[in-house]
Parts: sequence; C-alpha cells; structure tokens
Amino acid sequence: MKSLFSVTALTLIYMIFSLSSCAVQEDMAPSPAPAPAVVAKAPPAKAPEAKAKPIKARGDVGLLDLDKNYMILVTKEGKLITVDFNEKSKVTRINPTGSKMEDIGLGSSASVEYQTKGDKKIITKIEYKAAKGGD
Repeated sequence: MKSLFSVTALTLIYMIFSLSSCAVQEDMAPSPAPAPAVVAKAPPAKAPEAKAKPIKARGDVGLLDLDKNYMILVTKEGKLITVDFNEKSKVTRINPTGSKMEDIGLGSSASVEYQTKGDKKIITKIEYKAAKGGD
C-alpha cells in the first residue's frame, strides 16, 4: 500500500508540474514576429552589353550567297555552320592580300571568326585558301 501511495503521489506531482507549465505558457503571449520591411526596388538598370568574344570555326565553304549575305561553312566533323556577313567583315586570302566575299569560291578552306547577335552569327574576320583548281 505504501508503494501504491508513493506512485500515486509521484503521478499527482508530475501532473501538477505539467499543468503549471501549460498555464505559464498561456500566460505568456508569444511576441509577434517583426513584420518584414517592404522596400520597393527599382528594376536593375541594364548594363551596356559587353562586346562578345569572337568564336572561331574552320572548314570548307559549302555555300556562299552574296545576295542574302550569308555562307555555310562545313567543318571537318561535317557540322554545318551558317554565318552572315556585312560590309564590316574583314576578308583576307591566306597568302595575305585583301579580298572580298565575291573572291571566295565553293570548296575553299576557310577559318572564320564570328559574333552572335540575337539569332544571327555575323562574320568579323574570315581567312580562306582558294580551292584547288581556283585562283
């Protein structure tokens, strides 16, 4: 009986402490979290576009369209690269002499530098070696 009394007393003491801790938590209202500061941010100003680094490609001229100002370069791996050109495109024949896009013949071996502007690839520099049988 004495052990039953001590177990009951311990249970009663445990319940009192449990209830008192709940009562203390209710008395103390949680402090409201500070509201996040709302700061209106202006959209970031667009930085002026940095000049893109030219990309180099090498292969044979597969097509040269002087009316629409583009050419197709066929790489050694068989990849077709379509590039556009304009009056600013620098054309040089491998045995260094000035040249024009009209001087490049089909099958000529070419090394091209171009920059991407939007969805177009614009030639900045092209060096070519005339195809055998051409001048």
